[in-house]
Amino acid sequence: MSAVIEEKFALTLTDMAATKIQNILHERGVPEHGLRVFASGGGCSGLQFGMALESQAQDMDQVVQVNGLKLYVDATSAEYLNDATIDYQDGPMNSGFRIDAPNAASSCGCGDSSCGCGGH
Repeated sequence: MSAVIEEKFALTLTDMAATKIQNILHERGVPEHGLRVFASGGGCSGLQFGMALESQAQDMDQVVQVNGLKLYVDATSAEYLNDATIDYQDGPMNSGFRIDAPNAASSCGCGDSSCGCGGH
């Protein structure tokens, strides 16, 4: 007897981040594109997150529709980005995107998000 495993993947985009991404897509003249979100590196040596505009999903991508935007996440990055939140902050001291990925900290041997595993 075989079992079918349906994986659930969740990625949250705040309203501020969605607005900023939509503005970038329109400024660049590619409103139909989506946003690729990915993880690179790993463990306490410095898991990093990145984002790039992309025209379509690739094979094995998780595709999430959030606030009218398409988000693409490759299978390897999905392990770290499941249940993550993408936010955009615009302030005098700290402007930019921030990814809070609770699953990234659990992949680190030390378990301390201040070691760089949290992707901040």
